[in-house]
Amino acid sequence: MHVPVVIVGSGPSGLLLGQLLHLAGIETVILEQRSKAYVLGRIRAGVLEQGMVDMLERAGVGARLRAEGLVHEGFDILFEGRRHRVDLHGLSGGTDVTVYGQTELTLDLMNARDAAGAKTVYEAEDVSIHDFDGERARVRYRKDGLEAWLECDFIAGCDGFHGVCRQSVSPSRITTHEREYPFGWLGVLSETRPVSEELIYVSHPRGFALCSMRSHTLSRYYLQCGLEERVEEWSDERFWEELRRRLDDAANRDLVTGPSIEKSIAPLRSFVAEPMRFGRLFLAGDAAHIVPPTGAKGLNLAASDVHYLSGALIDYYRTNNERGLDAYSQRALRRVWQAERFSWWMTNLLHLFPENGSFGREMQRAEFAYLTASRAAGMALAENYVGLPY
Repeated sequence: MHVPVVIVGSGPSGLLLGQLLHLAGIETVILEQRSKAYVLGRIRAGVLEQGMVDMLERAGVGARLRAEGLVHEGFDILFEGRRHRVDLHGLSGGTDVTVYGQTELTLDLMNARDAAGAKTVYEAEDVSIHDFDGERARVRYRKDGLEAWLECDFIAGCDGFHGVCRQSVSPSRITTHEREYPFGWLGVLSETRPVSEELIYVSHPRGFALCSMRSHTLSRYYLQCGLEERVEEWSDERFWEELRRRLDDAANRDLVTGPSIEKSIAPLRSFVAEPMRFGRLFLAGDAAHIVPPTGAKGLNLAASDVHYLSGALIDYYRTNNERGLDAYSQRALRRVWQAERFSWWMTNLLHLFPENGSFGREMQRAEFAYLTASRAAGMALAENYVGLPY
């Protein structure tokens, strides 16, 4: 069977790419190792840049986002008990972010793909990619015990950090850059009213914390924790007690606690693989780069990759012009490195790094003092947080 584009991975980047190509009349098949229920069950962040919101509108999946998404014009930084509000709207010239859970976004894209009758193969086992340096690429997989092959013009590797696509490229062809942080985020999801209408980023001598939300009735909280710690060691009671220690009096007065409905520990990593194109194989999203979640850039970077890649593929099939395909890696990586820098900066500003000693903490204090006193510093933060132009 021949199909123009095979997309490996049915996360948001793969689904969004498939939807944009479908609207342009380009057939795709998506292969997903996991079940549909598993993909929908993954708990992920959901702070969307305006550029991503606009792209979802163009993809025809913006209705529920408009109705249920929470538009945020700013957020708070709570640094050693002192609150500072970052006015994203005012400092960026009128741009906001929208809080909309990745689970809901994935569901919207899945429903759009189902309505279009586009093919997604869930629980596709032993996926392997072949001949992507030749005239035609091929993808092999097994479904229900039967082997199948797809011949295609291009492969989009949207299968995440541990996916098969990047791993299928010879290591000699890839340059990787990586920073593993010496801590993780312990996250709790609870059916409780959020402590604030906007996010609160917390830097405390006991460690970082974040008060976030998915909706008006669903809250998401995070605590910096050691990599050696286990979820089982953190009862709900212990989590809420530790969170209270890191919040100020105002937040503690408004904090509503309750049973957790999901709890997990995620390590923090910065990672970039370059280039992002290998013949007929293109990498997008977490397959090519990872950012620490502090700057809310992971999902948004995947969307900007899709913006560049979908445009290049659409241009190729309309005009037989390969300039966009040739420029994809360079254009995507330029924005990737800007987001990596910002995520690294926010992570270093807000987290506890005991190995940096008193000098490191004083540098954080000086950075926060500069941020609160300088409009230029605030504008730089806001410009990056709401998203740099594509």
